[in-house]
Amino acid sequence: MEYVDPIRDIESIDAIKCILRTQSQRDLLLFVFGINTGIKVNELLSIKVKDIRDEKGIKEFIYLKDCNSGETHAYYINNNVQLELTNYLKTHEFEDSDFLFKSKKNNQPITRQQAYRIINKVAKEAGIPGKIGMHTLRKTFGYHAYRKGIAISIIMQIYHHHSPSETLRYIGINKQDEKRLIKVDVNL
Repeated sequence: MEYVDPIRDIESIDAIKCILRTQSQRDLLLFVFGINTGIKVNELLSIKVKDIRDEKGIKEFIYLKDCNSGETHAYYINNNVQLELTNYLKTHEFEDSDFLFKSKKNNQPITRQQAYRIINKVAKEAGIPGKIGMHTLRKTFGYHAYRKGIAISIIMQIYHHHSPSETLRYIGINKQDEKRLIKVDVNL
């Protein structure tokens, strides 16, 4: 597997969303879901409609079984994902048993390869340099979570990494190059 980069700037993320919004609501949802949750591509593609909604509407958390460990993990569905889910679910009549990222050819989810082609193509259209792949979505999530002040220990736990240095390396943060000022403002 080749090393891929996170998408570091918000303008590039917005450019991708803009392009996908005109092409495919499903593909837009795939991108938004990935960069906002950090879910692995295999788990992302295995999501069924019943996993994300119930009789009350879209769930606040999605529970997915890890493909490798078999453990179930909870992922928060933020407002951006909820908005795109709502828009996407309006486009078709979905059964609870349908895959969320259903192929146009059959009742199966799109393949990893198809997901890769979608993300890679739109990144190139948006003019994003570097290597882009499905791990880009996970890395983008972690990179921006870290930049917004989420503790590396929490990101590490989401990724199931064994050390902070492994997580920092994965999300493309070089501690020597990055000196951040940290505000500890308890404001009592």
